[in-house]
Amino acid sequence: MFKIRRSEDEGLVTFALSGRIQEEHLPELQKLLEVETQAKSTAITLDLVDVRLVDREAIRFLATCEAQGIMLKNCPSYVREWIETGRGYKQ
Repeated sequence: MFKIRRSEDEGLVTFALSGRIQEEHLPELQKLLEVETQAKSTAITLDLVDVRLVDREAIRFLATCEAQGIMLKNCPSYVREWIETGRGYKQ
């Protein structure tokens, strides 16, 4: 099961993600991020503390988010490693 919780504190919007992040969840998450960036210029963080599993497309998505200035908080070490090693590959 995949869940997204939004919180805001002093101009920082955090989306706490939990469960498994799979390709089928990415359009919903992308839409939330787009709405947030269009609404106001606030910093956005994705908190991955409760993420248990990610697929290849989710890794690419998270790498793209980070490249666009979205902070990844509590990123599991295996996810960080996959982002770092996969960043140079084309989709």
